[in-house]
Amino acid sequence: MRLPSWLAHHLAALRALLVFTVLLGLAYPLVFVGVAKLPGISERSGNPLLIGQSFGDDPKYFQSRPSAAGDGYDPTSTAASNLGPESVIDAPDAPSLLTQVCTRSLAVGRLEGVDGSRPYCTADGVGAVLAVFHRDGLTGPVTRAVAVNGPAFLATYQGVPVEPGPADTTGAVITPIRGDAPAEPAVPADAVTASGSGLDPHISPAYAALQVARVARERGLDPERVRELISEHTDGRALGFMGEPGVNVLALNLALDGR
Repeated sequence: MRLPSWLAHHLAALRALLVFTVLLGLAYPLVFVGVAKLPGISERSGNPLLIGQSFGDDPKYFQSRPSAAGDGYDPTSTAASNLGPESVIDAPDAPSLLTQVCTRSLAVGRLEGVDGSRPYCTADGVGAVLAVFHRDGLTGPVTRAVAVNGPAFLATYQGVPVEPGPADTTGAVITPIRGDAPAEPAVPADAVTASGSGLDPHISPAYAALQVARVARERGLDPERVRELISEHTDGRALGFMGEPGVNVLALNLALDGR
């Protein structure tokens, strides 16, 4: 007997639900639990190697990228900040992603002895953003400009004095201002942005290279030896073509400690 089409569609959907429940709800998690139990994967010297951690700005260690998981690298709160490119206006108790990036870049620059300035950041490490008001709404001459994230970082904008913020931005055109920082910052992007999981132990080779001089100096090592350790703990692209090479900071720091 031929089933009605509506019932056949529902049965097909139910079969798909059952198959994917088994594959993704049971088989997939069990495979990863099994992998985590393999020797050398779950633990080494009591330290998990697949999960990043903070090194507390200790100058003798390579520093990890920022983490939005709980208070940082909390495996029970793995998460991203969910902030994106449009997060440029600071809230009273929550800086925008732009300001977080600006602040982190200055901090990394001070730690590594390089220029931590970035485009669209003020010299104080705040997002350089104006709320620009036009005579005709979104067009026409500028009638008012406000530095929405705090003190005014420009004297004037298109002939109009820039007011300090914060201010009501209703009806304004939010305008990030490109300063005179280098187009290619000295501080790499992964040094100032968190990973999607908040637990990633890898940093870019560029960020690792930036830290060589400090780590070598603090440990009294030859910088070339530190570079060799970086090379030994650099993972290539997944399957040879996916993603970018990454340096496992946790394994690298364990190697520096001789563990």
